[in-house]
Amino acid sequence: MYGKKKLTAAASLVALSLSLAMAACGGSDTMTAPQARQSETGMPMMSPSMGMPSPGMSMGPGGTFGAACAALPTDPAMAGSLEQMGQQPLASAAAGNPQLSTLVAAITKAGLADTLNSAPELTVFAPSNDAFSQVPKADLDRVMADPELLKKVLTYHVVTGNLAPDQLDGSHKTVEGQDLKISGSGTDFKVNDTATITCGNIKTKNGTVYILDGVLMPPA
Repeated sequence: MYGKKKLTAAASLVALSLSLAMAACGGSDTMTAPQARQSETGMPMMSPSMGMPSPGMSMGPGGTFGAACAALPTDPAMAGSLEQMGQQPLASAAAGNPQLSTLVAAITKAGLADTLNSAPELTVFAPSNDAFSQVPKADLDRVMADPELLKKVLTYHVVTGNLAPDQLDGSHKTVEGQDLKISGSGTDFKVNDTATITCGNIKTKNGTVYILDGVLMPPA
């Protein structure tokens, strides 16, 4: 319905795929992750599970990258900080992130919070509040009012397993069943040639979050 427009939208993983498939039957259809260790110079050291940065890649605390990461709370005791998100499962971590409140509302409405929280490993491409604000209100209201369509759209933003930055470039099958195409390297990535990763490699207890500036629409 949206054509090439971005919808303005935040987890081993057979369990998740099966649970979503069962929930969508009859229709198509947001921890303790490794923290960055400090070297003797005080700079963060990447743990193997975070993935190695690409050449020339500027990594922030915990291996994050992207301008929007500056909006995350810096007080480690605050909800939505890297430290707090790292100790929580995906949906709970997203609930504390100031950029993902609209996505969290959609996840709750679709009944996916428990599924995202209990999955072993997921990568979530999470549309920010600004991304959702770009979707025409009538279109967003229609999706939010249709549980099956909402679930289809949200699970199109979820990939099984933890994708490190150096694994992003390429095609990835989503929990919804269709593929996402990601292109780029370093700190510059586009998803489906429409959305940009604005804050990436955020670790949660059971997954990784990449915040997007656009909502992705699964192909018809």
